[in-house]
Amino acid sequence: MTKEPDRLFAQPLSQVPDFAFNEDVVRVFPDMIKRSVPGYPTIVENLGVLAAQFAQPNTTLYDLGSSLGAVTQALRRHVRTEGCQVIAIDNSQAMVERCREYLNAQNSMFQELLPVTVIKGDILALDFKPASVIALNFTLQFIPPAQRLELLTCIHQALVPGGALILSEKLRFEDDQQHDLLTDLHIAFKRANGYSDLEIAQKRSAIENVMKPDSLEENRDRLLAAGFSKVVPWFQCLNFASMIALP
Repeated sequence: MTKEPDRLFAQPLSQVPDFAFNEDVVRVFPDMIKRSVPGYPTIVENLGVLAAQFAQPNTTLYDLGSSLGAVTQALRRHVRTEGCQVIAIDNSQAMVERCREYLNAQNSMFQELLPVTVIKGDILALDFKPASVIALNFTLQFIPPAQRLELLTCIHQALVPGGALILSEKLRFEDDQQHDLLTDLHIAFKRANGYSDLEIAQKRSAIENVMKPDSLEENRDRLLAAGFSKVVPWFQCLNFASMIALP
């Protein structure tokens, strides 16, 4: 499958529309996320490694907001626990269709992978099965803030003993100097990956009304309020981080 370079914001736009996971974004998404999110490949691959430590027999592993299924593929590569299945869910039809293509390709390359079901749907309306691993990989930041606690509470209730939620998010920082420093370093990261100042500015305009990141402290407090007993940050690169929440 060919992977197109991300040039969506390379030309001046008279009006920058809100960011959406449409066909245009899906076409360039692998390149976009690799060049935009520092540490993304490390997070995804190690999410599979972590999941293998928490997966319990005869339970479901969820990839919520699965996009093209990178996390789902990592789960299937690493988890060998008996009786597990993976459910990947996304609300973008374009993402779901391409995700299925990628997973079919994975099936042709590997044997004895966990069974997987890809669903187009709203994770806020999901009827969870008993789960041992639930991944929210840069997904919660796109959920309306007022609905995040309810979602996390449902996730906590679905997790079986010994399971875990793995949550990855872009962070904002309470300290203005720290926030500005890490924002500037993130911009430098994107420049180093070939994005122009025009692309960076237009992408920021497109996404600022759609993605609402929280601080690490806000994420931890909300997870504890949802019923989780412990929150352990395990990775941070600039203003992107991932944490394990234990039920």
